[in-house]
Amino acid sequence: MACRQLELVTEVTNIDPGIAQRLKVPKRSMVVAVPIRMDSGQTQVFIGYRVQHSLTSGPSKGGLRYAPNVDLGEVAALAMWMSWKCGLMNLPYGGAKGGIACDPALLSMGEKERLTRRFTEEVLSIIGPRVDVMAPDLGTDEQTMAWIYDTYSMKVGYACPEIVTGKPVELGGCVGRREATGRGVVFCIREALDELGIIPENATAVVQGFGNVGSVACEELHRLGVKVVAIGDRYGAIRNPRGIDIPALIQYVNSPGNVLHTVQGFPEAEEMDPAELLTTPCTVLVPAAVERVITEANAARLRCRILAEGANGPTTPEADAILAHSDIFVIPDILCNAGGVTVSYFEWVQDLQQFMWGEEQVIAQLKKLMRSAFQRVRLEAKRRNISNRLAALSLGVMKVANEKARRGLFP
Repeated sequence: MACRQLELVTEVTNIDPGIAQRLKVPKRSMVVAVPIRMDSGQTQVFIGYRVQHSLTSGPSKGGLRYAPNVDLGEVAALAMWMSWKCGLMNLPYGGAKGGIACDPALLSMGEKERLTRRFTEEVLSIIGPRVDVMAPDLGTDEQTMAWIYDTYSMKVGYACPEIVTGKPVELGGCVGRREATGRGVVFCIREALDELGIIPENATAVVQGFGNVGSVACEELHRLGVKVVAIGDRYGAIRNPRGIDIPALIQYVNSPGNVLHTVQGFPEAEEMDPAELLTTPCTVLVPAAVERVITEANAARLRCRILAEGANGPTTPEADAILAHSDIFVIPDILCNAGGVTVSYFEWVQDLQQFMWGEEQVIAQLKKLMRSAFQRVRLEAKRRNISNRLAALSLGVMKVANEKARRGLFP
């Protein structure tokens, strides 16, 4: 998917073929064995990955995910998308991504800590605050980042908070970082609603995923006045045509008795078939879970006006071709979910300067950059009569390509 998207950009831009070839291949890829002692006393070996797609614009930046199906191809594609995302948002980063093939739900806290610290040790030679900066992703959180921060700091001999972003606030994390991706999604949705002349109070939303991105997006949509009528997670889906009480749902999901932290069983909504979630009629559809959920099999059956891609790569190229012939307003992933890396940038800058911002300043700056990027994408799409996705990709790719052209090819 990622390579095909890059090819589409090369077809509609004047990018140098040699630079396009360089952009198609990651700068650096590392595969490591991560052996740890399990709580049972047995040793288990996990496979870890770190891919740095580009170092042209600055240090590479990207999340670290823990998931059973992580492989090198997936991590490389996500690293490439991160390059375009940072380019689109005008951030001084290249793209990177990491992952460990494991199921974090089956690991104890101690096992996750040992896994994280050993992985950090294995990739130590290619990370650094001016080389590669990690952040949380699927299956990881601020505690994971705290372990990486501590492990790296122990190795270099001094506290180095700028080695990761998305860490706890008391360790130099940025206020508002956890909510940043979901907030950014809703900032984009608000811009799209305004452009289409839709009043938020008259709009409905369906959200797939109720993790970090989905839950915050639901909160922000609820605060905006949009009625969230259906929500799904990995365990099931619920709906309420009159609107789901989001504060009550969050309280239910986080209650001690809800061991799986699932939306399933919420008393103020009815259960629904998860397969029907994406095709539920609504104003705004937010896929905020995993990639490749909108395919040629279901794209024609979407019944939304706005598709806001909170997840990375939720729409396949085949589905994109179908959506191109519909009236669905697509907010592409590299724009829609860029709030996370944007506030990660804010955190990195604060750590480098040892000067921390307040939450109001963080939110105001995030809103400013997200709105600016949205408007640039729409201007490019209208000017060249291309889709929002191709416009966003073109802006991101061309920024990196122009920087490569200016720097030249060494030696």
